[in-house]
Amino acid sequence: MKTAKPLLVTVLLMLLPLAMTAQKGTVMNLWPNGAPNNNGDSNDKAELTVFLPDAKKATGRAVVMCPGGGYSHLAMQHEGTDWATFFNSQGIALIVLKYRMPHGNPQVPISDAEEALKTVRRNATEWHIDRNDVGIMGFSAGGHLASTIATHSKGEAAPNFQILFYPVITMDLSFTHKGSHDNLLGTDHSKKDMKKLEIEYSNDLQVNRTTPRAFLALSDDDKAVPAANGFNYYEQLYRHDVPASIHIYPTGGHGWGYRESFAFHYQMIFELKGWLQSF
Repeated sequence: MKTAKPLLVTVLLMLLPLAMTAQKGTVMNLWPNGAPNNNGDSNDKAELTVFLPDAKKATGRAVVMCPGGGYSHLAMQHEGTDWATFFNSQGIALIVLKYRMPHGNPQVPISDAEEALKTVRRNATEWHIDRNDVGIMGFSAGGHLASTIATHSKGEAAPNFQILFYPVITMDLSFTHKGSHDNLLGTDHSKKDMKKLEIEYSNDLQVNRTTPRAFLALSDDDKAVPAANGFNYYEQLYRHDVPASIHIYPTGGHGWGYRESFAFHYQMIFELKGWLQSF
């Protein structure tokens, strides 16, 4: 117990500059020539907000971030832009994705996330990014989108690693987030077609040995998205020999993101930073 307090103070001092430094990203249209997979909302535009570290400090690593919001809206700050200084201070580029809502067509956000990864790789030289060190990160429904890309996408759209915070993983109605389920898949399918879609987008069922390494962070008392979503995903990663780290915090509920009000905020930051330095 004598070493715990000095260690916490040290961590807080290390992280203090992050909280004091604000950054402004560069916003770009993801689909300048028109987006595919119409969701029926012409005002819903996909965008990227790009935060690049100082070129001299750049490690070549990049993270494409998918905020949550139940596939109905996006928590763009605490599950998006608020993370910029954390990543940039480590020489990591952060690209926050404002993806379009599916309105029952899962290919809409999926095509946005895949295009985001392709865009990062197309700009790799200019942005000082290693094309083979591009990860995807997501929160809640954004965690479902990120894990969908990690388990389904190929080639230039496939991430090299994944970071998932209290993710929706399954579409099984017994423990999915129903709002995310209905917004993503729609509700007007036959039972047979719906079952097929639920299996396809239950990402714990899609893990294989080529799935990229993962970091998962959950709260045990999450009432919105049961921790079983993340834990079952971790179990499948383990069974398929995919390197993975899971952190289940005793309290916090759902949706804490980068908020310092989360009781385990600094512990989580410390653990995520250690994981990023491990490969």
